[in-house]
Amino acid sequence: IFNPAIGEKIAEVELASKATVEMAIKSSEKAFQKWSKTTPINRARILAKFKDLLIQNMNDLAVMVSEQHGKTIADAKGSIQRGIEVVEYATGITDSLKGDHSANVGTNVDSHTLRQPLGVCAGITPFNFPAMIPLWMFPMAIACGNTFILKPSEQDPMTANKLAELFLEAGAPDNVLQVIHGGKDQVDMLLKHPDIKAISFVGSVSVGQYIYKTGTEYLKRVQSFAGAKNHMVIMPDANKAKTIDSLVGSSVGAAGQRCMAISVAVFVGSSKEWIEDLKKEMEMVKPGPWDSEESGFGPLISPQAKDRVLKLIEKGKEEAKCLIDGSKCDIEGFPNGNWVGTTLFTKVKTDSEIYKTEIFGPVLLCIEVETLEDAIELINANPYGNGTSIFTASGRSARKYRHEIEVGQVGINVPIPVPMPFFSFTGWKQSFYGDLH
Repeated sequence: IFNPAIGEKIAEVELASKATVEMAIKSSEKAFQKWSKTTPINRARILAKFKDLLIQNMNDLAVMVSEQHGKTIADAKGSIQRGIEVVEYATGITDSLKGDHSANVGTNVDSHTLRQPLGVCAGITPFNFPAMIPLWMFPMAIACGNTFILKPSEQDPMTANKLAELFLEAGAPDNVLQVIHGGKDQVDMLLKHPDIKAISFVGSVSVGQYIYKTGTEYLKRVQSFAGAKNHMVIMPDANKAKTIDSLVGSSVGAAGQRCMAISVAVFVGSSKEWIEDLKKEMEMVKPGPWDSEESGFGPLISPQAKDRVLKLIEKGKEEAKCLIDGSKCDIEGFPNGNWVGTTLFTKVKTDSEIYKTEIFGPVLLCIEVETLEDAIELINANPYGNGTSIFTASGRSARKYRHEIEVGQVGINVPIPVPMPFFSFTGWKQSFYGDLH
C-alpha cells in the first residue's frame, strides 16, 4: 500500500487465498444462523455503539483514509461523517422490518407478510471512499439480520480493517462482519459461491457490468453502481458567485475522484461569459499534501491513475481548447506524488474522447448551448445518468429540468446531490445495473 502524496510504501496486506475465502463464507453462514435470530433491537444497540466508536475514532480514521488515498483531512472527515449517518439510520431499522397483516383475505383466512434476512451478503468497494462506501453497505445489511463479507479496494484497504475492529469492539459477534483482501480472483469467488446471496458494488462501468452479469448468472441479487459523466447546467439568472464556487469545488475536490463529481459544465446563453471568471477561480485551487490547510485537494491514487489522466488531457488538447493545463504539476517537497493540477477545457464536442470518457481527475469540460431545452437534450443523450445539477433562480426552469432530465439524482442549486441515508442512491442508465437501488 503506497501513500500517493510521497510515493512510498506504508503497509502490506495479504491477499486472501481460495481456502481463506471459503472459510470466510462458511463462518459467515454459520454466524448467520444465530445473528438472523437476534432481535432487531439488540442488533440496533450494537450498531449504536459502533456509531459512537466511529465518532470517537474520527480523527484516526480520517488520517488513515488520507494517508492511503491522498484526500485532504477535511475531505476525509466529511466522507466518514456521511458514512456515520448511514450507521445512525441503520440503528432505527426496527420500524422498517415490520411486516403486514390482512384479516379475512378469504373465508376464515388471514394473510401475513414477514421481512426476513437473506443470508451472507458481500460488498465490493472502490478506492475513492474507503470508509464511506463500506459504511453505506454493511451496517444496513447487518441491521436487517444478514452477515456480511467486505472486499475493499486493494489500493487502500487498511481502513476496512479498522472498521471491522471497531465493529467487534462495539459488541458484534465474531464473523458477522468479515473483511477479505484481493482483486479479481477473490471477487470471482464471491460472485460464484452458492452461499453468497447478494452483492453490492461501486466502481467503473466495465467492472460494474461484469459484476452484474456474473452475479446474476449465478442467481444472486446484485446492485451494481458504475461510472458517470455528471453535468451541471448554468442558467444566466443563477447566482454567479455561488455557481462558480460550487462548480470549482464539485469538479476538482478529491482530485475529481468521485463518481458524483461534476465533470461537465453546460453554460446556457449568456452564462458563457462567466467562463473567464471560472478560470480565475480554478487557478487559485492547488493540490497538496493531505495535512496542509492550504491544499485544495490531494494527489491521484496511483501512478497508473495519473498516467491515464495525463493521456486524456493530451488527447483533450487535440480535441478542444485548453484554458488551464494541470498536466505539469510539481509540489515542493513531494516530488514523487501523483500530482495533477486543475485543468479546464472549453469548446468541447460531445463526440470527443474527453467527453465520452469518465476522466476521474481534476478536469472540467465546458460546453455552450443556447437554451435549457438544448442542455436537457445534450445530457439525456449521454449514456450515464448518475447525478446532475442546475443552478438557476427560476422555479420554472428548475421544475422543467427536474421532470425532463433522465438522470437519477438531481440537484437544484446543489452541486453534488448525494442523497441522505433515508433516500436511495439512484443512478440511471449505464450508471447502475440492478433492480433495486
